[in-house]
Amino acid sequence: MLLVTGATGTVGREVLCRLSELSWGVPVRVMAREPGRVTGVPVSAEIVRGDFTDARSLAGALRGVRRVLLLSVPSAAGDAVFLREAGAAGVRHVVKLSAAAVADEGADDLITRWQRRNEQLLVDSGLAWTLLRPRAFMSNTLSWARSIRTDNTVRALYGTSLNACVDPRDVAEVAVRVLGDVEHEGAEHEGRAYLLTGPEALSAVGQTRQLARLLGRRLQFEELDAGQARTALTARYSAEIAGALVESAERGRAGSKSEVDGTAPALLGRPVQEFRAWAADHLGAFRSG
Repeated sequence: MLLVTGATGTVGREVLCRLSELSWGVPVRVMAREPGRVTGVPVSAEIVRGDFTDARSLAGALRGVRRVLLLSVPSAAGDAVFLREAGAAGVRHVVKLSAAAVADEGADDLITRWQRRNEQLLVDSGLAWTLLRPRAFMSNTLSWARSIRTDNTVRALYGTSLNACVDPRDVAEVAVRVLGDVEHEGAEHEGRAYLLTGPEALSAVGQTRQLARLLGRRLQFEELDAGQARTALTARYSAEIAGALVESAERGRAGSKSEVDGTAPALLGRPVQEFRAWAADHLGAFRSG
């Protein structure tokens, strides 16, 4: 039995799409806090309710599970309860989605500290583990969709900072490949941490130009200062999360996110997607009318 958590998130949704296309004979269970929001589930999959802070619900979701794809939102509570229940249920292997910043010694924002702590909880749990550490998702640019639709403008902090952002569909495929290899080819991924990046380092200004060409209309980029960015982010996140995101952007300004790594193409056996390809597949979100 394979358990997929975080099924309504960016990567979780893509993982379910790929599992739906496979017929590897492994039963799948999907855990969500709100099961009614889960879509694209493989026909034979079981959907259950589970909350990372509710041990009783986790015990039920983990019953009979051997492998877990752990997609959890980094938080102060962390993954401790989940991993304790996973160990008690006899789970063998956990593939966890983390973040590339964890390996950056210069990264000390709140979100990265939470991610590091969650990784360490897994490493210390006694369970077999694999860590997936993606760079920023290309899909983060969807946060620009409204301003592009309404006034042809992208507003962001440090527009020339380079980031080797990755297509979340590639991250999902890596996750499925790792889980499938564990089942069919042994434990070659256990105890490994994989950095996952896109094929090029792009800035927000560069992404804006590519979107403009694909949309066939002129877009302008408006540079925000740190205070403006923090204010904009607090409309969607808590003040502490907004502050951590601004800190992360400041670190990126120094070039800490520009490294292009070959791990994802090696695992997939093909090139990873460029931003232009991701954007072309999602143009509808940026078009007005």
